[in-house]
Amino acid sequence: MSKKVLFVLTSINQFPDGTETGLWLEEAAEPFNILTKEGIVVDVASVKGGKVNLDPNSTSDEALNHYVKFVSHLNNTASIDDINVDDYDAIYLPGGHGTVFDFANNNMLAEILIHFRNHDKIISSVCHGPSAFVGVKDSNGKYLVDGIKLTSFTDSEEKSMGFENKVPFLTQSKLEEQGAHFVAQDDFTSHLEEDSKFISGQNPQSSKVVGKAILNALQ
Repeated sequence: MSKKVLFVLTSINQFPDGTETGLWLEEAAEPFNILTKEGIVVDVASVKGGKVNLDPNSTSDEALNHYVKFVSHLNNTASIDDINVDDYDAIYLPGGHGTVFDFANNNMLAEILIHFRNHDKIISSVCHGPSAFVGVKDSNGKYLVDGIKLTSFTDSEEKSMGFENKVPFLTQSKLEEQGAHFVAQDDFTSHLEEDSKFISGQNPQSSKVVGKAILNALQ
């Protein structure tokens, strides 16, 4: 029976100031291509369901052409409210700045993540995707990422983009506050961390290594 992976995407399409944002295309599409090429079944969901907006900074003509199969899934995604988590062997949380607004402190997403953790299933993410871990606690009140070695978009990368005042929190700092053993490498270079069924990548440049790591973990 084919292994199944649940992709959860942001439903946010703009910053509070009106600047357009959303999903960063490569971060979802590259792992999608890697997994589906090897026969892994991928279901694409989002926080609210429906159409998912792409961050315009991630949508060159070349990228849209390269990832056309994945992009076709974005017009009508399922909502996480309608997902049966028992169907999946892994969850994947790609980024884009939209995630810091609707992944963090999201009760439904937290329940899904706790299920994956309690059932020793793969929890994977990249860039701002780990903002989904913010505020998530287990039944004992322990933060999900407490003691877990991981990475995400770093404070240094956020500041280099000039976005530190556009986001509600800095993902690295928030994860560190919640006990994560955070590992940062050079800005905008590929970087992967794996620990206790957690797979995480630092930035868009890490999308391919994260996809390959998910594939390897499923085999």
